Amino acid sequence: MVTTRKESASADNTSLEGARVLIVEGRYYEALADELLAGARAVLTAAGVEVEVITVPGALEVSVAAEIALDAAEFNGTAVDAVVGLGVVIRGETYHFEIVAGESARGLMDLGMAHALPVGNGILTVDTEAQAWERARITEGNKGGGAAEAALSLLRLKRRLEA
Repeated sequence: MVTTRKESASADNTSLEGARVLIVEGRYYEALADELLAGARAVLTAAGVEVEVITVPGALEVSVAAEIALDAAEFNGTAVDAVVGLGVVIRGETYHFEIVAGESARGLMDLGMAHALPVGNGILTVDTEAQAWERARITEGNKGGGAAEAALSLLRLKRRLEA
């Protein structure tokens, strides 16, 4: 039987016992943020991991807040095993879209690389609100859930390779 790469990755049964996942959500678009968060929470809850949520104004603040939370967790002796960044950036009439879209993605990537930390990027970068809803709705694109699945997949890989 042929399996897709997604099926192969989700077949990894490496334990996530005791894992703590941080969700940092940009809430510039409140209703869309609610849907992304619901999708991410559902996946993480089903995986049995502990979830903490931090809310920030928008997508640009997501990676900075995650870095602050990681520093605080280290100071307090509480590990963060993975991060899920959520937010929405909708193209407007100015160049600001490109800056926010690119820098929010770069910030999450830099965070993961600097800390060897599993990160799921659920920051939608779209042209229209309709596109954002298609991607955010749990019953459609469920990109919040997809970002959580990506973070968990990387966490399983990390745990398997470190074992």
